[in-house]
Amino acid sequence: MGWMDEAMNDLRPWIGRTRITEDDLGVMAVRRAAATFNLDPESFSKGSELPPHWFSFVGVETVRQGDLGPDGHAKKGIVLPPIPMPRRMGAGRRVEIKGRLRAGEPAVKKAEVVDIVPKSGRSGDIFVLTMRHSYEQAGKLLVVDEHDAIYRPAVPPGQKTTATVPRAARADQVWTERTELSNALNFRYSSLTWNAHRIHYDADYTRSEEGYPALVSNGGLSMHLMVEAALKHAEGALTGYTARLVHPLWIGDFIEVRGEEQKDGQLRIWSADKNGVLCGEMELSFA
Repeated sequence: MGWMDEAMNDLRPWIGRTRITEDDLGVMAVRRAAATFNLDPESFSKGSELPPHWFSFVGVETVRQGDLGPDGHAKKGIVLPPIPMPRRMGAGRRVEIKGRLRAGEPAVKKAEVVDIVPKSGRSGDIFVLTMRHSYEQAGKLLVVDEHDAIYRPAVPPGQKTTATVPRAARADQVWTERTELSNALNFRYSSLTWNAHRIHYDADYTRSEEGYPALVSNGGLSMHLMVEAALKHAEGALTGYTARLVHPLWIGDFIEVRGEEQKDGQLRIWSADKNGVLCGEMELSFA
Protein backbone atom coordinates (compact mmCIF):
# COMPACT_ATOMS: atom_id res chain seq x y z
CA MET A 1 0.00 0.00 0.00
CA GLY A 2 3.05 2.30 0.25
CA TRP A 3 2.88 3.54 -3.31
CA MET A 4 -0.88 3.99 -3.04
CA ASP A 5 -0.49 6.10 0.10
CA GLU A 6 2.02 8.23 -1.79
CA ALA A 7 -0.42 8.59 -4.70
CA MET A 8 -3.06 9.81 -2.25
CA ASN A 9 -0.91 12.87 -1.53
CA ASP A 10 -1.78 14.08 -5.04
CA LEU A 11 -5.33 12.71 -5.06
CA ARG A 12 -6.55 13.90 -1.66
CA PRO A 13 -6.86 17.58 -2.71
CA TRP A 14 -9.40 16.47 -5.34
CA ILE A 15 -11.86 15.35 -2.65
CA GLY A 16 -14.60 17.95 -2.40
CA ARG A 17 -13.95 19.52 -5.80
CA THR A 18 -17.09 20.38 -7.77
CA ARG A 19 -17.52 20.74 -11.53
CA ILE A 20 -20.66 22.39 -12.96
CA THR A 21 -22.16 21.61 -16.37
CA GLU A 22 -25.12 23.43 -17.89
CA ASP A 23 -27.61 21.74 -20.23
CA ASP A 24 -30.62 23.02 -22.16
CA LEU A 25 -32.25 19.54 -22.37
CA GLY A 26 -32.93 20.17 -26.03
CA VAL A 27 -36.11 18.60 -27.37
CA MET A 28 -34.29 16.88 -30.25
CA ALA A 29 -31.81 15.30 -27.81
CA VAL A 30 -34.74 14.07 -25.70
CA ARG A 31 -36.44 12.66 -28.79
CA ARG A 32 -33.26 10.75 -29.71
CA ALA A 33 -33.26 9.21 -26.25
CA ALA A 34 -36.92 8.27 -26.68
CA ALA A 35 -36.23 6.61 -30.03
CA THR A 36 -33.34 4.65 -28.53
CA PHE A 37 -35.70 3.03 -26.05
CA ASN A 38 -38.63 2.48 -28.43
CA LEU A 39 -40.76 5.38 -27.24
CA ASP A 40 -42.55 7.74 -29.62
CA PRO A 41 -40.16 10.68 -30.15
CA GLU A 42 -43.05 13.00 -31.04
CA SER A 43 -44.63 12.41 -27.63
CA PHE A 44 -41.95 14.69 -26.11
CA SER A 45 -42.06 18.45 -26.54
CA LYS A 46 -40.87 21.50 -24.61
CA GLY A 47 -41.97 21.14 -20.99
CA SER A 48 -42.62 17.39 -21.14
CA GLU A 49 -41.67 15.48 -18.00
CA LEU A 50 -38.87 13.00 -18.60
CA PRO A 51 -38.90 9.43 -17.25
CA PRO A 52 -37.37 9.51 -13.75
CA HIS A 53 -34.17 7.63 -14.69
CA TRP A 54 -33.21 9.80 -17.68
CA PHE A 55 -30.99 12.11 -15.63
CA SER A 56 -27.98 10.12 -16.92
CA PHE A 57 -28.35 11.91 -20.27
CA VAL A 58 -28.19 15.39 -18.69
CA GLY A 59 -25.05 17.49 -18.36
CA VAL A 60 -22.71 14.95 -19.94
CA GLU A 61 -19.12 16.15 -20.29
CA THR A 62 -18.25 17.41 -23.78
CA VAL A 63 -14.53 16.58 -23.70
CA ARG A 64 -12.50 17.70 -26.71
CA GLN A 65 -11.10 14.95 -28.94
CA GLY A 66 -7.54 15.98 -28.14
CA ASP A 67 -8.23 15.50 -24.43
CA LEU A 68 -9.16 11.82 -24.74
CA GLY A 69 -6.79 9.17 -23.42
CA PRO A 70 -5.90 5.87 -25.12
CA ASP A 71 -8.95 4.13 -23.63
CA GLY A 72 -11.42 6.74 -24.92
CA HIS A 73 -12.02 8.35 -21.53
CA ALA A 74 -10.92 11.91 -20.81
CA LYS A 75 -7.25 12.10 -19.89
CA LYS A 76 -6.57 11.92 -16.18
CA GLY A 77 -6.98 15.20 -14.33
CA ILE A 78 -9.24 16.87 -16.89
CA VAL A 79 -12.63 15.74 -15.59
CA LEU A 80 -11.82 13.13 -12.96
CA PRO A 81 -8.91 12.81 -10.49
CA PRO A 82 -5.61 11.49 -11.95
CA ILE A 83 -5.89 8.06 -10.34
CA PRO A 84 -2.74 6.16 -11.44
CA MET A 85 -4.49 3.04 -12.75
CA PRO A 86 -5.61 2.70 -16.38
CA ARG A 87 -8.81 0.62 -16.20
CA ARG A 88 -12.07 2.10 -14.87
CA MET A 89 -15.39 0.30 -14.45
CA GLY A 90 -18.65 1.35 -12.79
CA ALA A 91 -19.80 -0.49 -9.68
CA GLY A 92 -22.42 0.67 -7.15
CA ARG A 93 -25.01 3.43 -7.33
CA ARG A 94 -27.32 5.23 -4.88
CA VAL A 95 -29.99 7.48 -6.37
CA GLU A 96 -32.53 9.81 -4.76
CA ILE A 97 -35.28 11.23 -6.99
CA LYS A 98 -37.11 14.31 -5.68
CA GLY A 99 -38.80 15.44 -8.88
CA ARG A 100 -38.88 15.11 -12.65
CA LEU A 101 -36.72 16.93 -15.17
CA ARG A 102 -38.49 18.62 -18.08
CA ALA A 103 -37.50 18.77 -21.75
CA GLY A 104 -36.39 22.06 -23.27
CA GLU A 105 -35.71 23.81 -19.97
CA PRO A 106 -32.25 24.77 -18.61
CA ALA A 107 -30.70 22.42 -16.05
CA VAL A 108 -27.48 22.23 -14.09
CA LYS A 109 -25.41 19.20 -13.10
CA LYS A 110 -22.98 19.51 -10.21
CA ALA A 111 -20.33 16.77 -10.10
CA GLU A 112 -18.53 16.45 -6.77
CA VAL A 113 -15.61 14.17 -5.87
CA VAL A 114 -16.89 12.61 -2.63
CA ASP A 115 -14.04 10.22 -1.82
CA ILE A 116 -11.05 8.31 -3.18
CA VAL A 117 -10.15 5.12 -1.31
CA PRO A 118 -7.12 2.89 -1.99
CA LYS A 119 -7.68 -0.80 -1.28
CA SER A 120 -5.55 -3.94 -1.45
CA GLY A 121 -6.92 -7.47 -1.31
CA ARG A 122 -7.06 -10.86 -2.97
CA SER A 123 -7.72 -9.33 -6.39
CA GLY A 124 -4.81 -6.89 -6.04
CA ASP A 125 -4.57 -3.14 -5.60
CA ILE A 126 -7.50 -0.92 -6.60
CA PHE A 127 -8.79 2.60 -6.06
CA VAL A 128 -12.48 3.30 -5.47
CA LEU A 129 -13.70 6.71 -6.62
CA THR A 130 -17.07 7.96 -5.33
CA MET A 131 -18.78 10.78 -7.23
CA ARG A 132 -21.99 12.65 -6.43
CA HIS A 133 -23.98 14.17 -9.32
CA SER A 134 -26.73 16.60 -8.36
CA TYR A 135 -29.27 17.75 -10.96
CA GLU A 136 -31.15 21.03 -10.61
CA GLN A 137 -33.77 22.74 -12.72
CA ALA A 138 -35.58 26.03 -12.05
CA GLY A 139 -33.57 26.32 -8.82
CA LYS A 140 -34.84 23.01 -7.45
CA LEU A 141 -32.75 19.95 -6.61
CA LEU A 142 -34.41 17.07 -8.46
CA VAL A 143 -31.96 14.15 -8.46
CA VAL A 144 -28.91 13.10 -6.43
CA ASP A 145 -26.88 10.29 -7.99
CA GLU A 146 -23.94 8.94 -5.97
CA HIS A 147 -21.93 6.24 -7.67
CA ASP A 148 -18.66 4.33 -7.38
CA ALA A 149 -16.04 3.50 -9.99
CA ILE A 150 -13.26 0.96 -9.51
CA TYR A 151 -9.81 1.60 -10.97
CA ARG A 152 -7.61 -1.44 -11.69
CA PRO A 153 -4.07 -2.03 -12.99
CA ALA A 154 -3.38 -2.83 -16.63
CA VAL A 155 -3.70 -6.42 -17.78
CA PRO A 156 -0.31 -7.97 -18.69
CA PRO A 157 -0.02 -8.60 -22.46
CA GLY A 158 -1.63 -11.86 -23.50
CA GLN A 159 -3.49 -12.37 -20.24
CA LYS A 160 -7.20 -12.22 -19.50
CA THR A 161 -8.67 -9.78 -17.03
CA THR A 162 -9.40 -10.98 -13.51
CA ALA A 163 -13.15 -11.43 -13.45
CA THR A 164 -15.54 -11.77 -10.55
CA VAL A 165 -16.29 -15.40 -9.79
CA PRO A 166 -19.70 -16.00 -11.41
CA ARG A 167 -22.64 -17.13 -9.31
CA ALA A 168 -26.07 -18.18 -10.37
CA ALA A 169 -28.88 -15.64 -10.33
CA ARG A 170 -31.98 -16.41 -8.33
CA ALA A 171 -34.66 -18.23 -10.30
CA ASP A 172 -37.65 -17.55 -8.03
CA GLN A 173 -38.74 -14.38 -9.86
CA VAL A 174 -42.41 -13.59 -10.51
CA TRP A 175 -41.70 -11.67 -13.73
CA THR A 176 -38.93 -11.23 -16.31
CA GLU A 177 -38.02 -8.73 -19.03
CA ARG A 178 -35.39 -9.61 -21.66
CA THR A 179 -33.51 -7.19 -23.95
CA GLU A 180 -30.92 -7.95 -26.63
CA LEU A 181 -27.69 -6.04 -26.05
CA SER A 182 -27.04 -5.25 -29.69
CA ASN A 183 -24.20 -3.18 -31.10
CA ALA A 184 -26.72 -0.58 -32.24
CA LEU A 185 -28.29 -0.19 -28.79
CA ASN A 186 -24.91 0.10 -27.10
CA PHE A 187 -23.77 2.63 -29.70
CA ARG A 188 -26.88 4.75 -29.22
CA TYR A 189 -26.67 4.63 -25.43
CA SER A 190 -22.98 5.53 -25.47
CA SER A 191 -23.82 8.42 -27.81
CA LEU A 192 -26.51 9.71 -25.48
CA THR A 193 -24.04 9.67 -22.58
CA TRP A 194 -21.08 10.77 -24.76
CA ASN A 195 -19.15 7.70 -23.59
CA ALA A 196 -16.19 6.86 -25.86
CA HIS A 197 -14.74 4.06 -23.71
CA ARG A 198 -13.25 1.69 -26.29
CA ILE A 199 -14.32 -1.52 -24.52
CA HIS A 200 -17.82 -0.84 -25.88
CA TYR A 201 -16.93 -0.71 -29.60
CA ASP A 202 -13.28 -1.62 -30.29
CA ALA A 203 -12.98 -5.41 -30.10
CA ASP A 204 -9.23 -5.56 -30.77
CA TYR A 205 -8.49 -3.06 -28.01
CA THR A 206 -10.90 -4.79 -25.63
CA ARG A 207 -9.17 -8.15 -26.02
CA SER A 208 -5.54 -7.06 -26.30
CA GLU A 209 -5.41 -4.14 -23.85
CA GLU A 210 -8.08 -4.89 -21.25
CA GLY A 211 -8.19 -8.68 -21.45
CA TYR A 212 -11.92 -9.15 -22.01
CA PRO A 213 -13.13 -11.94 -24.31
CA ALA A 214 -15.62 -9.72 -26.16
CA LEU A 215 -17.01 -6.20 -26.36
CA VAL A 216 -18.36 -5.14 -22.98
CA SER A 217 -21.94 -3.93 -22.78
CA ASN A 218 -22.28 -0.52 -21.13
CA GLY A 219 -22.93 -0.84 -17.39
CA GLY A 220 -25.00 2.32 -17.41
CA LEU A 221 -27.21 0.73 -20.05
CA SER A 222 -27.70 -2.32 -17.82
CA MET A 223 -28.88 -0.12 -14.96
CA HIS A 224 -31.15 1.86 -17.31
CA LEU A 225 -32.78 -1.32 -18.62
CA MET A 226 -33.21 -2.67 -15.09
CA VAL A 227 -35.07 0.47 -14.01
CA GLU A 228 -37.20 0.38 -17.16
CA ALA A 229 -38.17 -3.22 -16.44
CA ALA A 230 -39.06 -2.34 -12.85
CA LEU A 231 -41.28 0.57 -13.95
CA LYS A 232 -43.35 -1.84 -16.04
CA HIS A 233 -44.20 -3.90 -12.96
CA ALA A 234 -44.36 -1.29 -10.18
CA GLU A 235 -46.99 1.07 -8.84
CA GLY A 236 -46.39 4.64 -7.70
CA ALA A 237 -43.68 7.19 -8.43
CA LEU A 238 -40.03 6.15 -8.33
CA THR A 239 -38.24 7.96 -5.48
CA GLY A 240 -34.85 6.28 -5.58
CA TYR A 241 -32.83 3.12 -5.89
CA THR A 242 -29.58 1.43 -5.01
CA ALA A 243 -27.76 -0.68 -7.58
CA ARG A 244 -24.72 -2.91 -7.81
CA LEU A 245 -23.12 -4.49 -10.86
CA VAL A 246 -21.36 -7.78 -10.15
CA HIS A 247 -20.52 -9.36 -13.52
CA PRO A 248 -20.00 -8.00 -17.05
CA LEU A 249 -22.39 -8.50 -19.94
CA TRP A 250 -21.21 -8.85 -23.52
CA ILE A 251 -22.51 -7.10 -26.61
CA GLY A 252 -24.46 -9.57 -28.71
CA ASP A 253 -25.90 -11.37 -25.67
CA PHE A 254 -29.02 -10.35 -23.74
CA ILE A 255 -29.86 -9.08 -20.29
CA GLU A 256 -32.74 -10.72 -18.45
CA VAL A 257 -34.19 -8.63 -15.64
CA ARG A 258 -36.00 -10.61 -12.97
CA GLY A 259 -38.12 -9.26 -10.15
CA GLU A 260 -40.19 -9.92 -7.07
CA GLU A 261 -43.64 -8.52 -6.30
CA GLN A 262 -43.61 -4.95 -5.03
CA LYS A 263 -44.16 -4.80 -1.26
CA ASP A 264 -44.63 -1.75 0.97
CA GLY A 265 -43.30 0.55 -1.74
CA GLN A 266 -40.14 -1.52 -2.24
CA LEU A 267 -39.18 -3.61 -5.24
CA ARG A 268 -36.19 -5.93 -5.47
CA ILE A 269 -34.89 -6.89 -8.92
CA TRP A 270 -31.80 -8.54 -10.37
CA SER A 271 -30.35 -9.32 -13.79
CA ALA A 272 -28.87 -12.41 -15.40
CA ASP A 273 -26.97 -13.19 -18.59
CA LYS A 274 -27.72 -15.96 -21.10
CA ASN A 275 -26.05 -18.50 -18.81
CA GLY A 276 -28.09 -17.51 -15.77
CA VAL A 277 -25.13 -15.75 -14.12
CA LEU A 278 -26.02 -12.90 -11.75
CA CYS A 279 -24.95 -9.58 -13.31
CA GLY A 280 -26.64 -6.89 -11.24
CA GLU A 281 -28.90 -6.24 -8.27
CA MET A 282 -31.19 -3.32 -7.51
CA GLU A 283 -33.61 -2.18 -4.82
CA LEU A 284 -36.12 0.50 -5.81
CA SER A 285 -38.41 2.68 -3.71
CA PHE A 286 -41.82 4.01 -4.78
CA ALA A 287 -44.27 6.45 -3.22
